[in-house]
Amino acid sequence: MARPALEVADILNRHGEAYLARHRLSRGQLKVMGAIRACRTAALGGHVMACGDCDHATIAYNSCRNRHCPRCQGAAAKDWLADRQADLLPVAYYHLVFTLPAPIAAIAYQNKAELYGLLFRAAAATLATIAIDPWHLGARIGFTSVLHTWGSAMTHHPHLPIIAPGGGLWPDGSRWISCRPGFFLPVRVLSLLFRRLFLEELAALHAAGRLAFQGDLADLTEAEAFATLLAPLRRADWVVYAKRPFDGPDAVLAYLARYTHRVAIANSRLVGMDLHGVTFRWKDYRARSSGKAWRKTMTLTAHEFIRRFLLHVLPDGFHRIRHYGLLASSRRAETIARIRQIIAAATPAATTADREAEISAKQSDPLDERRPPCPCCGGRMILVERFAPSTAPRTILAVRIDTS
Repeated sequence: MARPALEVADILNRHGEAYLARHRLSRGQLKVMGAIRACRTAALGGHVMACGDCDHATIAYNSCRNRHCPRCQGAAAKDWLADRQADLLPVAYYHLVFTLPAPIAAIAYQNKAELYGLLFRAAAATLATIAIDPWHLGARIGFTSVLHTWGSAMTHHPHLPIIAPGGGLWPDGSRWISCRPGFFLPVRVLSLLFRRLFLEELAALHAAGRLAFQGDLADLTEAEAFATLLAPLRRADWVVYAKRPFDGPDAVLAYLARYTHRVAIANSRLVGMDLHGVTFRWKDYRARSSGKAWRKTMTLTAHEFIRRFLLHVLPDGFHRIRHYGLLASSRRAETIARIRQIIAAATPAATTADREAEISAKQSDPLDERRPPCPCCGGRMILVERFAPSTAPRTILAVRIDTS
């Protein structure tokens, strides 16, 4: 794949030192900046690949593998999706999004680990509680949640997209309960319970002294000020959005491929960098809802671009992709196999066999994808040398340097 004309690394390399001189960053932000700037350069070392059939050779520098790096997410997403293919069920899948109100989002930025974790817990408890209720689905469900903290313009906008199979197991595990066609769970009911569960635990976190407030939010340290902030939020509508069902499990994989390992901005959205700043493409969803042009470009100063990018650095060790219920990692394989047996017993054999064959045909060896054939003759590329960071390869060959 050809390297984009402009990358986030280019912006950090050109303006990063000046930004660091004027701003105080957290250890995590410094780590991310350093990793992206060093990614696929001699600073991280690399390896030499040579064709077994001709004289072609190439140097490939190592990736930083930082989860915030736009360059490194493609391979990580492929590995993750290869594992998820085995988890797909032959049922409809539904897409929900839980969003934090703006006043809570401001608190979340200063308390990322606590409030992002609370967002996961409250959304999971909401779905599990409503789904098991006999008035709704009456079943134990499973789902995958993926934390996103950005809007299209890289502003801080924490929300939780969730992918769920359209049904669940009867409480005793004896049969599969499918939801109504085109309808998973009532959004209004989900919204009300999500609001209550989130605010209750948020208040408990504050009472336990586990929240920190700085700058404009410093007054919220006081219990009375915090209660005043929460009061209108107990009556406000909290956004829980349900999108139309996916068109089959393959569409679920396509969605996951785009969103699970996404970062605040992809290199492909960058348009240019000049004296005026950095220009990138973004989507104005408010304009879209009113029928106006909504695919736009935005220009920010380089420092503002870097500031917005670094807003979305997650705490070390924080898991932004989590599986719940029937898809929880501890017994996922066993549970998936049991569900397939139950569904197969009530599904025509040809349909089940066709689906399994389709999944098998789509699986590929990730090693083959990472070692493309020789661009000169199509032969097999062979690893001939690895070299350490900040050193040069010992192999004396006329090589091409690959930084894509």
